[in-house]
Amino acid sequence: MKLALSPLRRGLLRHGLVGALLCSALGVSPSFAQDPVKIGFIGTMSGPGGALGQDQYDAFMLAIEQNDGKLGGVPVSVVREDDQLKPDVGVQAATRLLESEHVPIITGVTFSNVMMAIHKPITDAGVFFIGSNAGPAPIAGKQCSPYFFSTSWDNDMLHEAGGQLSSDLGYKNMYVMAANYQAGRDAVSGFKRDYTGKVIDEVYTQVNQPDYSAEIAQLQAASPDAVYVFYPGGMGVNFVKQYRQAGLLGNLPLISVSTIDGSTLPALKKLAIGAITSAPYAPNLDNAQNKQFVKAFVEKYKRAPSMYAAQSYDAANLIASALTKVKGNLSDKEAFRAALKEANFDSVRGSFKFESNQFPDAPFYRVDVVEGKDGAELSATTPIKIKTRAGFAEQCNMK
Repeated sequence: MKLALSPLRRGLLRHGLVGALLCSALGVSPSFAQDPVKIGFIGTMSGPGGALGQDQYDAFMLAIEQNDGKLGGVPVSVVREDDQLKPDVGVQAATRLLESEHVPIITGVTFSNVMMAIHKPITDAGVFFIGSNAGPAPIAGKQCSPYFFSTSWDNDMLHEAGGQLSSDLGYKNMYVMAANYQAGRDAVSGFKRDYTGKVIDEVYTQVNQPDYSAEIAQLQAASPDAVYVFYPGGMGVNFVKQYRQAGLLGNLPLISVSTIDGSTLPALKKLAIGAITSAPYAPNLDNAQNKQFVKAFVEKYKRAPSMYAAQSYDAANLIASALTKVKGNLSDKEAFRAALKEANFDSVRGSFKFESNQFPDAPFYRVDVVEGKDGAELSATTPIKIKTRAGFAEQCNMK
C-alpha cells in the first residue's frame, strides 16, 4: 500500500533531494549539511556544589570546541540544565529535555540524589544517558539499564579504593564522616568493605551543612588513628578549613574522597596541604591524552581540571567514538549502544574499559595534596589495588 504524500511533504522531500544533489555537485559531503545531534547536559550549576557541575560542563564543551563544534565528525548542540542539587528540579530538567527538546543523548549529573531521581525516566524513554560523575550503587546493580553508561565509577567502587588505601597506610582505628544522602551512605558502605581495621564511629551530616565544629570536637574526643571523609564541593571547603583551624590537619591524618580536588583547591589553597586522597584522576597523570587535556583546560579556563572535568571530557570523547562508528546515525540504537560499549577512545585516566554493567574498569590512585606554585596541587602516586569488589556488575542482569 502506498502512502499518499501531502503537497507540503512532497515539497520538503523535493527540496531535500535538491540540497543533496547540490552538495554532491559541489563536492561537499552530505554529513556537513546534517542537523546537529542535540545533547542534553544536566548538572549542579549553582549553590555550594556549583563548581563541580561547572567543571563537568566546561570540559564537555572544551572537547566540542577542540573538534570545531563536532563530536565524531558530527555537528552537535548542547542544551544545558541546572538541577540546583534538587531531585525534583532534576526531574523537571529531564522532562524538558525529553519532551520539549527531544534529545537522543543526555550527559552530566553531579550528585547521586539527582541521579536516582532521573535515571529511570531517562532510560525508560530509550534515551542514551552518559553519566560523568554521580554513580549511586543501585544503578550499577539491580537497577542497571542498557541505555546508561558511566565514565566515572559507582560510589562503592570509589570508596572501596579509599578503604584499601587506609588499610595500606596502616591505620587501625578510623573515624568516618559523610553527608547524609545516597552517595554519602554508599561512601561509608564502600569504605567499610575494603577497610581491614575498625571503624570506631560513622557520622552523617546534613547536605550543605556549613558548620562542622561540633562534629570535629566529637571526632577529636574519639581519638582515632585517622579520619576518612566524603564532602564534595562547598561542604569539603568548609570541613577542611575547620579541620585545619582546629589544629588537626598535620596532626590527625585526613583521608578523603571527592573532598579535596581541583574544584575545591582554589578555595583551600595551602590549607589542604598534607591531606591524602583516593581518586580516579589527578592532573599529573602521565599519558598523552591527559597532558593535552590539562594544557588546553588551563589555557581556556585558567584553572587546573578536577576529576569532574576529566570524567566529563571522557564522556564527550566516548560519545564522539560512538558517533564516529555509526556515522552520526542514531536510529539504530543497538548499533550505537555497541559502539559505546567498545569504549574506543583515549581516556585521560589511562586504561579504560567497561564492565558488564557499563560502569568503567579504570584505575584509582593515591593522590597527595602537596605545595605547588599556586599554593597547593594534587600529585598522583601509585595506583591503589582494590582487593575486593562490591559485585554490582554481577547483580546487573543486562538485557
